Amino acid sequence: DYAVLGQFEKTATETVIELRFIDVQKNEMIFGKRYRGEWNKRKQIVFKFCDEVIKKLTGEPGVCLSQIAFVSDGSKHKEIYISDILGEEIKQITSFGDIALSPRFTIDGKKLFFTSYHKGNPDLYLTDLYNIDLTRPISSHKGLNMAPAISPDGKNIIATLSKDGNPDLYLMSKNGTILRQLTKYSGINVSPSWSPDGKELAFVSDRSGSPQIYVMEIANGKTRRLTYIGTYNTSPSWAPTGELIAYAGFYEGNYQLFTMNPDGAAPPLQITSTWGDHESPSWSPDSRQIVFTRRRNNQQELCTIFRNGSGLTPLLRMLGNQNYPQWSPRLEM
Repeated sequence: DYAVLGQFEKTATETVIELRFIDVQKNEMIFGKRYRGEWNKRKQIVFKFCDEVIKKLTGEPGVCLSQIAFVSDGSKHKEIYISDILGEEIKQITSFGDIALSPRFTIDGKKLFFTSYHKGNPDLYLTDLYNIDLTRPISSHKGLNMAPAISPDGKNIIATLSKDGNPDLYLMSKNGTILRQLTKYSGINVSPSWSPDGKELAFVSDRSGSPQIYVMEIANGKTRRLTYIGTYNTSPSWAPTGELIAYAGFYEGNYQLFTMNPDGAAPPLQITSTWGDHESPSWSPDSRQIVFTRRRNNQQELCTIFRNGSGLTPLLRMLGNQNYPQWSPRLEM
């Protein structure tokens, strides 16, 4: 139905790329653009054009200009990496030679929270992806300092701390100052995921006897249980558009991915069914895709899948195991 025609010119100082999006049936151009930039930015230029094509077709930009953060042990240590959405350009972020976990992008996608054990305690750090020398500690309480959820306005985070013995959720400033304890001595409380409107929080608690997904109203602490099907449900991820929560649930001997309405009015929808364990879902910025970890024969790899369960695709070709993926917001070129 459509075609993209293009040409480019490379000079000593810049590259000019001209691209046109054509309606084949009508034999007319829908839109065209000319881009100027450095030669090493040519892939980003094409990504930007692709996002604009998707916007013309659907009304919403694509996610080509986004990244995926993850953990890999290919270096014999668990370090944080980021990749483009094709899994082709991969950059190592941490080099502590120890254990780094749970990467979380800031709202602008320019910085990354993560937890590292390199000083002996699982401390929370924030690094600038454009200058990793600016990495600094955010929370270093004794015990866990894990996996923050970032508020939609970027001002606060919710992290799991076990400084008093029990893993609980704490509302904190983005600089690590504790503002309020959200859960207290009611089982293990982990894996927070903030709703897009900033009013609610999905998280995992075993207060009922087994890990289940709960939703809390942040203003008053009112909490309701969301999942009742399955004995072990974990890793909630709230879709950026707000209408679904993805999570991993143990079902018929394996972990599979499910989506569910935040109000719990409808039963969950299973979106994976292949063999192996499917864990740690994270939504794309347009809420159309999910990146997750698939474990088979003790080997972990990253895959993507559309929200309806179609198009499951392995993402990377790397040594070792890859897990804990986190999809970034859309980024500027």
